[in-house]
Amino acid sequence: MSRGPDAATQLERALVAAAAAAGCPIAVTAADWTRWASATFTGARHSLTLTAGASPLLEQWLVGLSDAEFALRGTLVADIHVVRMTREDGVVTVALEALTVEER
Repeated sequence: MSRGPDAATQLERALVAAAAAAGCPIAVTAADWTRWASATFTGARHSLTLTAGASPLLEQWLVGLSDAEFALRGTLVADIHVVRMTREDGVVTVALEALTVEER
């Protein structure tokens, strides 16, 4: 029996869907994750690289990203933030880091 996509895949899909809904389609061009645990939680740390066309809608979406809610099955997005952003020839490349925590 399949459990469905993992947290990393769900996060990527949620980001793409949220950006499209905000009118600023993105592409996830790189993604990696590592397991993470504290005394009370387990989850993963995610590093993602996104690309998109430069636009005010993209800027607005990125500003609100840390407060956004993402519906991931069995997982909460505890933290997400922009680490770095570059602009070149109308293309914005964004490095994100996120922390997901497994629901118990």
